[in-house]
Amino acid sequence: MIKIFSLLAALLLMCGIVFLAARSKRNQVPEGQAGVMYLETEDGKQVEISDLRPAERTLPPTVDDATKLANGSNAFVKGPATGGADEEWLSKFTLTERSGKRMGSAELKGQPYVAGFFFTSCPSICPKQNEKVKQLQEKFKGQPIRLVSISCDPEVDRPEVLAAYADRFQADKDQWLFFTGDLPYVSRVGGEFFGLGIMRYAHPEKFALMDAEGKLFGYYTWSDANQWQALQADMARLIAAGGTIKEDVEAN
Repeated sequence: MIKIFSLLAALLLMCGIVFLAARSKRNQVPEGQAGVMYLETEDGKQVEISDLRPAERTLPPTVDDATKLANGSNAFVKGPATGGADEEWLSKFTLTERSGKRMGSAELKGQPYVAGFFFTSCPSICPKQNEKVKQLQEKFKGQPIRLVSISCDPEVDRPEVLAAYADRFQADKDQWLFFTGDLPYVSRVGGEFFGLGIMRYAHPEKFALMDAEGKLFGYYTWSDANQWQALQADMARLIAAGGTIKEDVEAN
């Protein structure tokens, strides 16, 4: 009886070693590949998965004929031109900064900037997003690039509310700006100027990187590790290039 149990134990041990070896070989990372993530299904199979976005900016669709926008096209014009709030499609904007000063796209020209939308009463996503902006402020402190946060709950987020909220994140008054305005107009600024759909209490987890001429350079999902790294790399590229990379702007 003892011999039988010993034989069974040896067979089980051998099966385990063979199984682990096969599994290790199956999951071996191919040469030159950074890494692979696997999900084991209920039937024991392993499926390769990846939920990371490409490690580069997302570019908007472009059109040559700007009149398509006025006709309801989803296309996005490459960079603002001229105009005002009475335009059929906004090409510039003016809002109220937390200081009470009226300013916007015209005043932001001359340096690249990162723009995103948020609201101060948000309990979860917005604080995480603004912690990311704070990290950008710390990394690019003293460099010619600005950070812009625009409220999508302007009825609550008056300048004094934004000022108190900005203090929570030690926001530099010159580098990190907070804007508010009428909700219908803010929605237009989001959708028409930045190409980001905005509603009260609703905004995408994305930053728009604008170059020094006020033209859109790219979109970045800040909650995605690859895109977060790509944003910082492109910010550094724009700074090093003096605020505008002509080849990229013209090619895209």
